[in-house]
Amino acid sequence: MTLFEDKEAALSGSNTSNFLEEAVTESEKFRTDYATLPNVIKAKDMPWERSPDGLIKHLVNQKMHTRECCIEAYMQFLKDGERSGKHRHMWEELFFVVEGSGYDLHWDLKWDCLEAFDWQWAEAPRKFEWTVGDYVYVPPFTMHQHVANAGQECRIIVMSNRIVKDMGFDWYDQVERAPGF
Repeated sequence: MTLFEDKEAALSGSNTSNFLEEAVTESEKFRTDYATLPNVIKAKDMPWERSPDGLIKHLVNQKMHTRECCIEAYMQFLKDGERSGKHRHMWEELFFVVEGSGYDLHWDLKWDCLEAFDWQWAEAPRKFEWTVGDYVYVPPFTMHQHVANAGQECRIIVMSNRIVKDMGFDWYDQVERAPGF
């Protein structure tokens, strides 16, 4: 028995590529382009969006072409008693409460992957109260919704890591739109 029994199979085929050479060229171009991207994004340049989740203002997003390559962040505005859309995604989310108070509803995920993915969300959500200065953690693929308390106008800064998306887990489900959006 020889050490390289698969040598014939390893040497078979005639397809060729320039994958590595192209990757080196793309990396050089990325570094050149990256040097021209802004480090500071002025508030006036941050785009507003009437999203399925409600009114948001993007602070940093991949489509804004900044030097930030890993994080996405936006401000979400909730009026008196208003609620965001209900959604879930494969990445973690953090948010910081800048103004107001309210609560989050989280439908925890129970899943199994013995032979295939089996996703099940809790029937009833858990409620997490928040107020100015609080950070709130939302675990991956937890269905969640933000709700402003009555008499409160809220502003939260939502942050997530987009690397999970780039790894092929760009799973985002908008389960319910924010009222009026």
